[in-house]
Amino acid sequence: MERIERTVLSNLIHNDEYTRRVLPFIKEEYFSDRLEKILFTEIYKFVNKYNALPSKEALSIEMNGSKSVTEDEYKKVTDIISTLNNEPVNIDWLKDSTEKFCKDRAIHNAILGGIQIIDGKDKTHTPEYLPEMLSEALSVSFDQKVGHDYLLETKERFDFYKKKEERLQLDLDFFNKITRGGIPSKTLNICLAGTGVGKTMFMTHLASSVLLQGKNVLYITLEMAE
Repeated sequence: MERIERTVLSNLIHNDEYTRRVLPFIKEEYFSDRLEKILFTEIYKFVNKYNALPSKEALSIEMNGSKSVTEDEYKKVTDIISTLNNEPVNIDWLKDSTEKFCKDRAIHNAILGGIQIIDGKDKTHTPEYLPEMLSEALSVSFDQKVGHDYLLETKERFDFYKKKEERLQLDLDFFNKITRGGIPSKTLNICLAGTGVGKTMFMTHLASSVLLQGKNVLYITLEMAE
C-alpha cells in the first residue's frame, strides 16, 4: 500500500514547484521510519546547499558517504530511492495531503512527548510546557498569508467593500453612528481610554444592553483581587 511518506519523498526529488512550497514546513521528526528520516535529511541538505532538486544518483552517492547508516542500511535506503518514481499527481491534492500529514505527525509527536514529560523521562521540560507543545503542534499550517495583497486581490477587496455585515446595534446613538450601525458580528473590538475614565462602566453598560437584546454575554474581568 502506498504511504504518504514515500509520495512526499518522491515528489521532493521530482517536483520542483511542490518542493519549493512545502519543504520549509516539513520536519525530520515527521517521518517515523529511520531510513526515510535520514533520506529526507539528505534531500533537505541538498536543496538548501545547491538550490536544486537531487537526482536518485546524487542521493545514492551522498548516502554512500554518510556515517549515519551502516552497510546493510545503505542497501535498504538505495532500495527506497529506486522506488521514488516521478508519477503524475495533482499539485493541490498533494500539497493538502502533505499538510495533513505534517499536522497529524506533529500532534502525534506532541502527545508522545507529553507522555514522556508526565512519566518523568523527559528531564528537559516540565508539565507546564505541555500547553505550548500542543499549541505548536495544532498551529502547523502551510498558509503563509499575512494580509491582503493590494494589487493581486482587487476582486476580494471589492467584494469586501460591498459585503453587508450583520451588526449588533448599541443603545448609544453616537456609537452606532461612528460604527456605521453597530459592532460587526465575529469581530474583535477594543475600548481604549485613560485610567479612571470609565472603561469598565462602558463595558458593563454594553454587556447589559446586549443582554436586553436577547443575546448571550460573557464578561470576564482580570482586575479584581482574589
